Amino acid sequence: MPSNPVAETVVSLMPRAKAELTELVAFKSVADFDQFPRSESEGAANWVADALRAEGFQDVALLDTPDGTQSVYGFLPGPEGSKTVLLYAHYDVQPPLDEAGWQTPPFELTERDGRWYGRGAADCKGGLVMHLLALRALKANGGVPVGVKVIAEGSEEQGTGGLERYAEEHPELLTADAIVIGDSGNFRVGVPTVTTALRGMTLVRVQVDTLEGNLHSGQFGGAAPDALGALIRALDSLRAEDGSTTVDGLAGASRWEGLQYDEAQFRKDAKVLDGVELIGSGTVADRVWARPAVTVLGIDAPPVVGATPSVQAGARALVSLRVPPGVDAVEATKLLQAHLEAHTPWGARVSTEQIGQGQAFRADTTSPAYAAMAEAMSVAYDGAEMQYAGQGGSIPLCNTLASLYPRAEILLIGLSEPEAQIHAVNESVSPDELERLAVAEALFLRNYAAG
Repeated sequence: MPSNPVAETVVSLMPRAKAELTELVAFKSVADFDQFPRSESEGAANWVADALRAEGFQDVALLDTPDGTQSVYGFLPGPEGSKTVLLYAHYDVQPPLDEAGWQTPPFELTERDGRWYGRGAADCKGGLVMHLLALRALKANGGVPVGVKVIAEGSEEQGTGGLERYAEEHPELLTADAIVIGDSGNFRVGVPTVTTALRGMTLVRVQVDTLEGNLHSGQFGGAAPDALGALIRALDSLRAEDGSTTVDGLAGASRWEGLQYDEAQFRKDAKVLDGVELIGSGTVADRVWARPAVTVLGIDAPPVVGATPSVQAGARALVSLRVPPGVDAVEATKLLQAHLEAHTPWGARVSTEQIGQGQAFRADTTSPAYAAMAEAMSVAYDGAEMQYAGQGGSIPLCNTLASLYPRAEILLIGLSEPEAQIHAVNESVSPDELERLAVAEALFLRNYAAG
């Protein structure tokens, strides 16, 4: 990175950044209060609020959103007549999954092989620290040239839509000229990237019932309809022979124009076992950024250990459907529910319930904010050209903000590059990426103010 005062300041602040991320990661802020104490999320929210107050933010507030969680808001006034930029991140995290699979405790930030490991280190507590680093670097080098609003969501990972609904009810709160969503990631370490498209998502719970109660499989098996078998048939109908998602009435052949994802590199990033094929057709970019993708997230059925010789009377599953840009998530939900109901065999009773949903997003890359970010990233990444990529995941708030503030320019950056393994065991963040992206964000705010 070329020497410049902003970059030098960020480098000097990195020990503090590590200490703060250590504090943040220690909060078990999973917004599923059946699994984790509410006090952990409240502790993280108060940490964010205190950090904003310490940086001179005004109107700092913990917003009680309709889903029962809290988002943290603050406003840092800029010079008279300056533009306003909204910086977003979320402090809630995914559950650690199998803690035995972690090489170090998931809620203790641990340095190993040049990376910092811990749940939320990249997704997205690291994003909050990135915003703080950028603002501190500007304050130390002439001041922050724009008004800054920060919103830290408390339930993004749950997809329960609390902040979206709060924003819709208080549309004046998050108004801004530009919005930087710090919850994405570079295509890979060292490749400066903005995410220009996100798939939406829907979560559907499906319940299948066939009997009044479980039956002995020797006495009744072969004629009595097995609910678990019926559910498996229905779930299997969601994929073609090559693994492509097949939901009746849902288009599945869109193509991604732009940065491509090498198949061998994808296999490495996804840690696909030797000899196991990738699923679907088209390019990897088509499959993960431009097409629908169904995943069975969980099945309620007897575990293998302790199972009895029984025909199952009932079974249920949680199904996720990633929805590509250009497809309405509400319509996709209806199609998924109709498909499951139509493909459940043997006249089994089936019911479906939509429990989470978010729209897809596509950015306008022709806006002045993109030029300002491209220049900033080029400096932060030693002259490298900024790339445009898609992301298979969902950030439901993006479409809400785009509809509420149609004139706002929205950019997505962040720390969730492939090596970060977000949502998996051993999530980590590259401190080099944190440093460079903080520099890029600071320079972007300066460029955007001057534009």
